[in-house]
Amino acid sequence: MKRIAVITTIYRYLTHAQHFADRFLVGYPKEGKWHRPDMKVVSLYVDQKPEGEQSEDRAREFGFSVYPTIAEALRCGGDKIDVDAVLLIGEHGQYLTNEMRQVLYPRYEFFKECVKVFEEDGHAVPIFNDKHLSYSFEKAKEMVDDGHRLGFGLLAGSSLPVTWRLPDVELPLESDLEEALMVGVGGSDPMDYHALEAMQCMVERRKGGETGVTAVQLIDGDEVWDAGENGRWSLELLEAALSRSDTPCGLTDEDGRTQNLIGTGELQRLVDNPSAYFIEYKNGLKATLLMLNGAVRDYCFAGKLKDEPTPISTQFFLTPVPNVTYSACLVSKIEELFESGVAPYPAERTLLVSGTLESCLTSRHQGNVRLETPHLNVEYQAPAEPQHAHQ
Repeated sequence: MKRIAVITTIYRYLTHAQHFADRFLVGYPKEGKWHRPDMKVVSLYVDQKPEGEQSEDRAREFGFSVYPTIAEALRCGGDKIDVDAVLLIGEHGQYLTNEMRQVLYPRYEFFKECVKVFEEDGHAVPIFNDKHLSYSFEKAKEMVDDGHRLGFGLLAGSSLPVTWRLPDVELPLESDLEEALMVGVGGSDPMDYHALEAMQCMVERRKGGETGVTAVQLIDGDEVWDAGENGRWSLELLEAALSRSDTPCGLTDEDGRTQNLIGTGELQRLVDNPSAYFIEYKNGLKATLLMLNGAVRDYCFAGKLKDEPTPISTQFFLTPVPNVTYSACLVSKIEELFESGVAPYPAERTLLVSGTLESCLTSRHQGNVRLETPHLNVEYQAPAEPQHAHQ
């Protein structure tokens, strides 16, 4: 039975630590059955313990120990590392933000504490790192390089790439993708990351594989609509993406009517402050993320394939709270990493998205300028087999 150390910022109701760690404690639904991983949480480090925090209660109920340091959690209070895997969750809790409104979660610092133990004890184990690796591309790259240098499996990222899709579509490897557009909702750092990685898991399957991002720009407000009218992003792809949404707002909320948000002025009326992330890839692909708070409440993708008259489109399905079973889809991938030691998809995806988000937020901070990004020369191949949930 694999022994797991949980390293987290905070463990309480509806935090990511609860969503992920609880599933290793009691199991989760998988392919129509209740699945119990052949794994055991044996130690926990938690950085913050506000009122309502659950770590001590979980420890008493499930028989593991809460340790005051990361090193002690990995060594279970002994002299050598005594776990087979690390579940690292640096999300939620009270942390500072920087001038670009990025929350300075200590994921890098937690990760480096783990690496220090690996180096001192001469033994490394797989790590899952929740969401983006770091707010800093430089730090994120060091984390990925540490995994390669010490030879341990590293998985990271969002639940969106592995949740169900409506409809259940996947781009074939080596697709001739001409343009892509993603619709999302949320805030600039914590939620926009999810939308960017969902888009990335689609576009990485294009011809030639992933070769990196050469430039980005982030704009806000009425300029977003002007850019659409001027053809910088595709109205056709926006319509295809919104056609997959189950949550159109406005008149649909008022009396249940169906509606086309495009060309009626309703989209502009509903969205107070739209944002557009423009991403230029090294191979020439141009992709756009539109953050449309107030118009929809879900995440939808559309892409234009060469010689195909109709765009391909899908919704990344997010089940409701409190169970959020889409996180179980990600736990299944974490379990695969912990069992085999090999990540089911490369951490370079998360590395590229982490850096793309940082550069886009820098663009906004510098007056919405276009930024060239030669440092985002991240290359990798998407996995041959689809990784999202089907049942």
